[in-house]
Amino acid sequence: MKKHHLLLTLVILVTFVGGILSGGLLSGTHQSGASRTVKQVPEKETDIEEKQVPKVEDKAPSKVLIGYVQDFRDPNMIDYEKLTHVIFSFAHPTKEGEFMLTGDQALQNLRTIVSNGKKNNTKVMLAVGGWFHMNGGESYDYFKAAIANPDSRIKLADELASFADRENLDGIDIDFEHPHSEEDAQYLAAFAKELSDRLHPRGKELSIAVYAKIHAVTLTETNFVKYEPSMFQNVDHVNIMAYDGQWDDGYHAANLSPYPYTEAIVNYWSSFFEQNQFPKEKLVLGVPFYAQPEDPNVKQVSFAAITNQNPDDAAGDTIAMNGTTYYYNGSETMKKKTTLALDHGFGGMMLWEAGLDAQGPISLTGTIAKVLNDSQEGPVKYYTVKQ
Repeated sequence: MKKHHLLLTLVILVTFVGGILSGGLLSGTHQSGASRTVKQVPEKETDIEEKQVPKVEDKAPSKVLIGYVQDFRDPNMIDYEKLTHVIFSFAHPTKEGEFMLTGDQALQNLRTIVSNGKKNNTKVMLAVGGWFHMNGGESYDYFKAAIANPDSRIKLADELASFADRENLDGIDIDFEHPHSEEDAQYLAAFAKELSDRLHPRGKELSIAVYAKIHAVTLTETNFVKYEPSMFQNVDHVNIMAYDGQWDDGYHAANLSPYPYTEAIVNYWSSFFEQNQFPKEKLVLGVPFYAQPEDPNVKQVSFAAITNQNPDDAAGDTIAMNGTTYYYNGSETMKKKTTLALDHGFGGMMLWEAGLDAQGPISLTGTIAKVLNDSQEGPVKYYTVKQ
């Protein structure tokens, strides 16, 4: 009986001590930095709200700044960082539906611009047409012959689209100066449709340069140039050449591109697009980067030439130089014009041409880019994030 009680006592004692030792070991393990403390979370706290990942949309709408550049310019002088598009000018159409560049140097310049553009997320397009043809004379006769015939029209569209693929271009720009009749307008619309059918499935863009359609003196619509409205459905950008008004009603250099003239142009194209129910985001307001001389026997000069003489003239609109008075658009006018375009819902700005701009802080490209960027969340080129 005593042995039994003694044995029972020993069992109880061992069990008690073992429990203490086990508790101590477990407690020490939870306090160790090498282990993780497990905490029971109340059930209602486990219902974590799931948020959608922001959707990134390719080529979402943003304000464009399109800079034409002539084929002989130094490709390394272009401000790619501020431009969304560079349009290399020009490819020269033949009557048979082919096209030519102005020699091997032009092709090399284009390839350098494409390479530089890719590094800066700047799109590069090729303009076909222009005012003069490389074989002499205006390009109108060559271009009209090419697009008037269905076979040569299709061939030219095929050639340009294939070239865009081969040279890694982001699109083609049409610069047909100018469609003088309803017949011309139909040919141009048909050509735009052919190019659209080839470029858009490839993810490439199509733009077109258009005449201002406003008389610089009367500020009323002119009928010198005709456009088929349906054409604008097939293009991504409509680059309005809101300059060269000095030729209206005789030669007056002051009518190059004054603000009231531009205001009338913006109102006309805004109304035209609204009436036809086209998105005004396609409209791009063009501005000149050159100065027009009061004396027609004196050559035009670049904005760079004006500011090289005196940087303080960057903000003005007139200057006495080379024995005459020049009229141009300085930084203050450029700011007003950019704001005007934005207030009317335009998609951005265009400049002719990048090689005429000043360098550094007085650059007109920089002036316009700042107004555009201040109007949106940031200088988005290819992509934007939608919450």
